[in-house]
Order: sequence, then C-alpha cells, then structure tokens
Amino acid sequence: MPAFADPPLLGLPVDCALGRDCYIQQYFDRDPDDGEVLDHGCGALANDGHGGTDFAVPALSSTAAGVTVIAAAPGTVLGTRDGMPDISVRDAGAPDLEGRDCGNGVVIDHGDGWATQYCHLRQGSVVVEPGQRVAMGTPLGQVGMSGRASFPHVHLTVRHGPEKVDPFNPDPGAAPACVAEVGGQAVAQTPRVTPGGRDGLWLDAPPYVPGGLIAVGFADRVPAISDIRTGLRSAAVTAPKAPAMVVWGYAFAAQAGDEIEIVFEGPEGEIGRHVDVLEKSQPFVLRAYGKRTPAAGWAWGTYRGTVIHRRGDAELGRRYIETEVN
Repeated sequence: MPAFADPPLLGLPVDCALGRDCYIQQYFDRDPDDGEVLDHGCGALANDGHGGTDFAVPALSSTAAGVTVIAAAPGTVLGTRDGMPDISVRDAGAPDLEGRDCGNGVVIDHGDGWATQYCHLRQGSVVVEPGQRVAMGTPLGQVGMSGRASFPHVHLTVRHGPEKVDPFNPDPGAAPACVAEVGGQAVAQTPRVTPGGRDGLWLDAPPYVPGGLIAVGFADRVPAISDIRTGLRSAAVTAPKAPAMVVWGYAFAAQAGDEIEIVFEGPEGEIGRHVDVLEKSQPFVLRAYGKRTPAAGWAWGTYRGTVIHRRGDAELGRRYIETEVN
C-alpha cells in the first residue's frame, strides 16, 4: 500500500467563522530537531514537537456559549472520553493528567489506516459513541479546555497508522521552502500568507495566518489580561462621567519587533494615538490606550477605536470598535 493511500479530505473541525469567531493558534511543528520550531508557512507558530493543529476561540465566554466541534471527515468513532474538568493546566488546582493529555476527546477511523483525533473538548459535551458512523460535519462535542490545555481550543491530530501527519503538507519528507537564494547567499524567507484553496488534506485549506488580533474593545479602565481571557465585553455605551475611556486590543502569536497601534477618535476627530513596539515574543499580548475623563465629562456622540497589528511591512490585523456617550 502506498504511504498515503486514500487520505481523507478534511473540512474544518469546528463550527465557527475562521478569522472572526475562531482562529488557528498553533500549527504542526515540521522541524525534527529538539528546541527548533518550523510550521508549514515558514513561521514558528507551534510548540516544539507539536503534532497537530489548534483551532482556538477568543475567550472562555465563547466556550460557555458553546462552540461545536465537528467531524472533519466521514468515518467511524473509535473511542471517546468525557468527564475531565475544563481547567488550565497552569492552574494550581489542575488535576494530575496521568497520560490523559488530550482531555475529553474523540477518535474517528477514516479507513486505510487514517484517523483524526479531537482533544480538549468541554466537559460533558461529547455526543457520539464508539462504533457510531459519522458524516463530515457531524457534531462531536464542544470546544473546551480539558487535559493539557491553557486556552480554550480543539486540537486536531491527523494520523496515518502510528505516524502524525501535517494536514497542510502531508509528505513528511517535504520541508517548507523557507530558504531562498539571493545574490548567491541563502536568505531565510519571512512567513508567507497563503490564500485558501484545495491543498494538503483540506477540501478548502485555511489561509496561513502568522498572528493577528483576536478581539478589541472599549473599557472605563485598562483591563487585566485575565479579564480578556474570561471574556470581557466592550462597553456599547459609556457614561459621560466614566473614570476613563480606554481602547484595548488582544493579539495572538506576537513576535519581538511587532507594532500594536491604537487610534482613539471622538465626535470631533482624533483624540490620540499610540504605537507600542513589542520587546519580546508572546503567544498572547494585550495593549491598551486611552484618556482620563475630562472634568466636564465626555461630549455626547460616537467614539471609535482602531487597533492595528503590524509585523514589518505586513499588516496582520486591523479591527474597529465603537461606543456611544449619551
């Protein structure tokens, strides 16, 4: 049998609008060396040895509302697990995993030695049973944070036999073309942003996104990152005498040298702007900018915040938010 006979064609494993309601936080690590990371897009959006693709939601409030995990391809359910709590592995009260890193999950057999595994599902959400036949898009459970997870997401692993496979580039011997020859010298290419399309194992491949904005909002103070992770909602209406008016932006896969620009505008035009250059790489970053409330209070009208995430000459994300003072 060929090494990759009859591979399944995959749809997204989660029922959400990619780039709006969910995003890919980590890809498959294609670098075999310890301590080195390389994803299929020539970036480093993976943990060392990461053997799957993480589809994440912005905050815990999203999991409370319910985001459905679905079968990426038709097949037969091989196994399930449920009952593990949704708690960050970094929490002091996290349970001993004892080899249950996947947390609550589902495994589906697609034939010809191919299987997919869905990890970190929400406690009590698994709705399929071993032996059950499923179609592409069949609900399996909901996104959670069980097992070895520190943010809400579903980890999709694709296997052929015992081997883990990168669904974006299933040939294990084909490394990304991340080095180009310029003037006779090898020059590392910057991570590329690719359009969606049928490549790898995907019916419609998600575009490669090396980082960007997850959420933006208005608040009457500088929020804590724990507030954002829980699901802080932007103030749709701000009181004229609120302590302050602050625009915040929450981004993922930030790298040293990235810029986060925040523009604050009011009914009569720009109130101020600030650009912050990040000093270190971080999986998540929160930045905020605003003004204290004037003595007379904020004038009635519409206030707008714009948050822009840049990396070199590339704009990774731009989002807008508005609030009314009345």
